[in-house]
Formats: sequence, C-alpha cells, structure tokens
Amino acid sequence: MRIFSGKLSIDFMGKRYIAMVFSAVLVVISIGALLTNGLNFGIDFTGGTLIEVGYPDAVDLEDVRSALSVSEFAQVQVQHFGSSRDVLVRIAPKAGQESAQLSEEVLAALQEQTAGVEMRRVEFVGPQVGKELTEQGGLAMIYALIGILIYIIVRFQWRFAPGAVIALVHDVLIIVGIFAIFQFDFDLTVLAALLAVIGYSLNDTIVVFDRIRENFRKIRKATPIEIINTSINQTLARTMMTSLTTLLVLVSLFIFGGEVIHAFSRALILGVVVGTYSSIYVASTAALALGVSKADLMPAQKEEEAADGSNI
Repeated sequence: MRIFSGKLSIDFMGKRYIAMVFSAVLVVISIGALLTNGLNFGIDFTGGTLIEVGYPDAVDLEDVRSALSVSEFAQVQVQHFGSSRDVLVRIAPKAGQESAQLSEEVLAALQEQTAGVEMRRVEFVGPQVGKELTEQGGLAMIYALIGILIYIIVRFQWRFAPGAVIALVHDVLIIVGIFAIFQFDFDLTVLAALLAVIGYSLNDTIVVFDRIRENFRKIRKATPIEIINTSINQTLARTMMTSLTTLLVLVSLFIFGGEVIHAFSRALILGVVVGTYSSIYVASTAALALGVSKADLMPAQKEEEAADGSNI
C-alpha cells in the first residue's frame, strides 16, 4: 500500500490471481456443501406445521424430543427460539390431519411431560405451497440476474456485464454455502435477504464500473490495470463507509432484533462482507480478463469527430 499526495494507492489488481484462487476455493466448498449437506429448508419451503411453545423454566431439547417421540412424532425438529424456555417444533405434514389437530396433540404430549407449557403460535404451510415457493424463489433470482445482465450491457459495455453477473452468482453461492455448512435455517426471509444482497452488491459494482469508465476517458497514458486500480482506490472510501454503516445496523438487528430476524440479518451481514469483496476483486477482475480497453468506452460521437479531424 502506498500513499502519494494524500491519495491512497493500493495495488488491488496485483493481487487478483490470489483473490481468484481464494474465490474459487470458497465457491467449490459452497457447492460441495450444497451437494452433500443440502439446505436446512424452513417450513416455508418444506411444508408442515410450526408450533411455538413456552415453558415455565429452561428446558432441554432432548427432553422435548423424547416427549414427542412417545406420542409418535418421531420425524420432528425442535430448537430453542430466543431463550431456553421457548421452543419451536416443526412437524412434517400428515395425511388426514389438520394443523389445529396436530398442534393440539403436540401441546398435549408436552404438557403430559411438563406442566405449564403454553402454546404461543401455530403456522401451517401445505406441501404444494412449499414447492411453489421453492420454484418461484429460484425463478426470481434467475430473472434478477438476467435483468442485471441486460442493464449492464446497455448502461456500460458488454465486457462489464459478465463480471457483474459472475460477482453476484459468486456472492449468492458463498452465502448459500455457509448456510449449508452450518445448517442454518433457510426460509423466505433468507431468500429475501439474498435478493437484497444482489441489489446491494450490484450497486457497489456499478459505482466502481462508472469510475472505471470515467477514468478510461480521462486518463490518456495508463494501462487498463492502472486505471482499474485507480478507480477502485478512488471509490474505496465510499465503499468502506457504506459497508461499515450498513454492517452496524445489521449487527444491531442480529443482536437485539430477536430470533425472528436472525436468519435475515445473518444472510445480509454475510452478503455485505462478500459483496464488498466481490465488487473490488471479482467484477473488476472479470472485466479486465475480458479485455476491456479505452476503445470500448470512448463515446461514439467523439470517436467520429476524431476521425473527421484526422482527415482534414
């Protein structure tokens, strides 16, 4: 890192090969986790009944599982929700039984083991609805990426477009891979967070691309690597300030917002960190690898005027 005349000068592109290997390793690990572990889909996608119960005192989850297994609820997921006294119970849908009936049977089984157990809420999602949500959620991400590809081609130049989309796919894969590795709950709030991450990361990438285009037109005697490095350094303060202030809000939500938005805030925190990294290294490196040059970004009118002037 060098500072000349009060200006920061970091050779980001000089480390691009290291960053490419690092990103490739993360993506491979993420894909491997998705293939082996899969995602821990929430009830929004799998369908079934979600029941929240409250205990008078702290309770061990093994005791809850044993009480439900006695009542023939063997395939059930239980977890603490906010505190050791609050428990979430997820039950797969059963043919011929409604959500109300299932919730009553679960509550009766738990009250038989421990007195004072209270029902807090019950949610039910049918298996068909869960399947539709999975399909529609995947299509929403695909449509978003296609729209972004078209926008970048129109707004800048085609060599920038693949870099922007690769960076977004890179971000989503890594976030989803982390959820697969640690088996965090993946529900609709996480899907919403992924779409928000796409927008956040794209905004950061466009800021960098816009400065790269501007510098290609302003700086006459410089290589593409030097221009991209200059552009990233010029936007670095804005990028870091935006990322840090966003992270402060998200960390506050994660700590104080309660269990309901933990998955949402966790996905966004990961997205801000990974998105900031990808806008610097992945998107810009891809544009450089595709051979972006000054000739690609000069306005057509100026090129024509220059050609006319040379003929006089």
